[in-house]
Amino acid sequence: MRKLITLFMILSVFALPSAAETSGATWGARAAAIDAELTVADMLRYAIEDEYLARAEYAAIQNKFGAQRPFSNIIKSEESHIGWLKDAYAKAALSLPKDEAAVFIVVPATLRDAFQAGVNAEIENIAMYESFIVSPLTNRSENASLKALFIRLRDASKNHLASFRNGLSR
Repeated sequence: MRKLITLFMILSVFALPSAAETSGATWGARAAAIDAELTVADMLRYAIEDEYLARAEYAAIQNKFGAQRPFSNIIKSEESHIGWLKDAYAKAALSLPKDEAAVFIVVPATLRDAFQAGVNAEIENIAMYESFIVSPLTNRSENASLKALFIRLRDASKNHLASFRNGLSR
């Protein structure tokens, strides 16, 4: 886990800033990375915030550059991820946070920058889910379905990362 966080920190130095970083706000994966006392409710909040943010950012990119792969495919995945998290909220009897992602997005200047922003966002997202997966809270038997959800979301983000890296290499 420490190696993953160290790698993330190194990559962040060389990468374009994410929308949340540019706005100076902490929301989604960035907020999760600095929260030392995560509860299950916190994890769910950061997860849905980050999925809201990805959906909003990829929609804004498509509005600027037109609908194209992988953004058009991945935005559909983000909708599914949000649906899964809404189900988890219902199961936990928690109130669903409002989608305030529009406040945090920054549309990249070029399509190449958009692919890099996708790479950065997915790296942050994967690191967030990795931290949730190893948490003592998600390793309790009563939270097995939540851990399985975070694994599913992390694995989807790994696929998205590969797609954005492929787009970046074109």
